This record gives sequence, structure tokens and C-alpha cells, in this order.
Amino acid sequence: MADKAPPDLDLSPNTIENEANLYYPEAMLHFDTDRPEFSPYGFTCEVWEPKRMQRPDRHDEIEINFLAEGSLTYLIGGSRVTVEPRTVTLFWAAVPHQIVEFRDVTHYYVITVPFGRFLQWGLPEKLQTQLIIGNVIAADTDETVSHVDETLFQQWHRDLRSGTDELKEIVLLELKARLLRLARAHHPRRAISVLDDEQKLNRASPNLEKAELMACYIARHYRSRLPIKEIAESVNLHPDYAANLFRRTFGTTLNTLITRHRIAEAQRLLITSDEQIVNVAFDSGFDSLSRFNRAFKELTGTTPRSFRKECRASNR
Repeated sequence: MADKAPPDLDLSPNTIENEANLYYPEAMLHFDTDRPEFSPYGFTCEVWEPKRMQRPDRHDEIEINFLAEGSLTYLIGGSRVTVEPRTVTLFWAAVPHQIVEFRDVTHYYVITVPFGRFLQWGLPEKLQTQLIIGNVIAADTDETVSHVDETLFQQWHRDLRSGTDELKEIVLLELKARLLRLARAHHPRRAISVLDDEQKLNRASPNLEKAELMACYIARHYRSRLPIKEIAESVNLHPDYAANLFRRTFGTTLNTLITRHRIAEAQRLLITSDEQIVNVAFDSGFDSLSRFNRAFKELTGTTPRSFRKECRASNR
């Protein structure tokens, strides 16, 4: 990344493309295939050049993507997800994610927010749970809002490159506000009281941290045999208390999250490899083919064999 920060930008719509061409190529990032799994990015807002990824990335942060034009297609878990232009799109990056296709994109923004910090913002439980179980959340925005978003992402990128703590805190506050608006758009009937949520979270922060650590532990270890007792011991809690705490925090159970991670991994392997289905089952963390087939059908509505066949037919 270049040491010299760009001068103040003219953020009018007519100059955005020119500014990107002038300043961003020297600063654009690319995925490092030698990067260790779960190596943290921290709180960042960077400009990336679109490239197909040779393998999936995994890290504990919430990842937010924004591109001005074109599209990016990820394989996230076992689903192909297209990031549309001028749309704030976020997902939990502990789920394996890999760019497999892109069209008409010169650059795009990636924000990473440490998972614990994200949870402390008090977003609706339903939105948090959708991210935890591997779903992707995208903002429904009109043209006016999308221009504001583009300006914000440019500003956040510049502010974080400055390296000052004051600007970092400003970006965190602005980003939190943007995601609260996104959450309200997804759950309009829920009144969001920022102050009340913060007060509750401050009182329950140790429990929130425990729930976060359990989710991250599952994301790292779901391929192995993973009894509830082991997850609870990783955060020094009794198994019953740990299970109840996790369900109260995220609205789903520990076993459900383990199964969803395993099915997502199985879908990814079915798409990207020629492994026999029995090997896919064991490589995903299941201890029997029958349990795998039953869980796969319950969560996806189809069999592993049919899923592989349909995916390959649609990609021809």
C-alpha cells in the first residue's frame, strides 16, 4: 500500500470514477493464498482489485462489500452469492468465502469489523442470527442512498488510512449507524433504541463475549467431533448454561450452528471437488453417511447427489 495519502477528494458523482483511477490502483489489495486460516484483518476499510480466489478465505470478522459497478460472485459456504453494484452487502467471514467470478468491476471496498465489536452494536437478534448461520445480508437501497454509500466508503477508506484514533472512532460510529439503518430496513417493525441496547450490552458484556467465543470455536472446529461439553469448556461454562446463553444471544442452538457449518462445507465440497459423497460427509464433520444425508435433505430440500448434479448443470 502506498505511504502517501491522496489529497482531499471531490466527492461529486462526476469525479468518483476519475478519483478511483488516479489513487486506488497503487493501494488495491489482493488475496494472499499463503494467508493462514483465521488470521485476523482487524478493523479495516480497504480497496481491493477483483480476482478469482484460488482457495477460500476464513476469518472471524464481519465482512462488508461495496462496489460502484459490475458484480462479484462468491462461493460462500455452499452457495453462489452475487454482490450487486451499489449495495451494502455483509456476511460473517468465518464461513469459507471465495470469489469465483466477477464482471465489469475495476475495484471494490471491503470493510472488516471484529466480530465482538459488531455484536456490541446491538443490532436485531434476527439479523445477527442470519449472519451467524451463514446467510448474506444485502441492503435494499435507492439511487440516492447508493451515492451516499459510495461517498461514505471513500471517506472511511481515507480516514482509516490516516491512522488516527479519532478518525477511527468516527468511522466506527458512522458504520454502526449505517448498519442500524440496514437492520431497520430488514426489520421495520422492530423499534431500535440505540441507548437501551448499549446499556443492556454493557451489563451483559461478559456473556456476550462468551457467546461470541463459542460461535468462533464452532467455526474453527466443526469438522471434528464437537460435543456441547467441549464447546462449553472452551469458555469455562457449564454445558447447560452455555447452551442456554448461546440460544438467548443468537436465537439458535449450538447443535444447529454446528450442523449448518457442516452442511455449508459439504455443499462447497460437492461443488468444487469430485470426492465421493461418503468422503464429503466425513470431511464435513459428519460421523455417518445416514446422518449426513438426513441433515442435508432437511436443510437444503434435496439430496447431496441431486445438489451436485444441479450445480454442475447450471454452471455449464
